Amino acid sequence: MNNLDDMLERNKDFAAQQSAAGTLMPSLPRAMPNVKAIIIGCADMRVDPAHVLGIKPGEAGVMRNIGGRITPGLLEQLGLLGRIGEVAGEIPGGGGEFHIIVLQHTDCGITRLAGDPSMLTHYFKLQEEELKARAVTDARAAVAVDVASLRAIPALPGKWLVSGLLYDVATGLVEIVVPPAPIRTA
Repeated sequence: MNNLDDMLERNKDFAAQQSAAGTLMPSLPRAMPNVKAIIIGCADMRVDPAHVLGIKPGEAGVMRNIGGRITPGLLEQLGLLGRIGEVAGEIPGGGGEFHIIVLQHTDCGITRLAGDPSMLTHYFKLQEEELKARAVTDARAAVAVDVASLRAIPALPGKWLVSGLLYDVATGLVEIVVPPAPIRTA
C-alpha cells in the first residue's frame, strides 16, 4: 500500500465517522458558511492551524504558504476570496465580527533561506534592499511586519480585526505577538 492508498483508507474512516455523527457539511447555498476568520499560516506540516487552534470545519478559512507570510500572491488570493463573497452576496464579516489571524511559528524553514536573497526577493516581489524589513530571521518581528502589511491595505474593511500569533513548535503553545485590534481605527 502506498501513501495515497493509506490516506484514502483514512478518508473512508473519516467520512464514515462524520456521516454517523451527522457532521458532514452538505453543499450549502452560501459561499462562506460560518466563516468568522481567515487564518494565514505556514505550509509546514507541524503547524496545521486546524489542529493548533482547534478549528472545526466551517469555522475559519485557512490559507497556507511558505512562512505564513503576507506576499503579493497571498494578497491576490484574499482579493479573490473577497470577490467570491461579493458575487455570492456574502461579504465576510458583513453580519458581525471578522478576524484575520497571522499564525507563524518558531523554527520556520523560511529562515534557512536568509542566505538566498534572490529567492526571497522573488517570493516577496521586492528589491533586495527591502528584504531586511521583512524580518525573515526573526519570527516575532515577522509576525508584526505582516500584521502591519495587512493594516496598510485600504481595501480591507477597517472594522475587521487583525492579530498576529506565534506557535512554538517545541512547546505546542501559541503566543499573542500582536493582540486583536481593528485593522484601522477611526
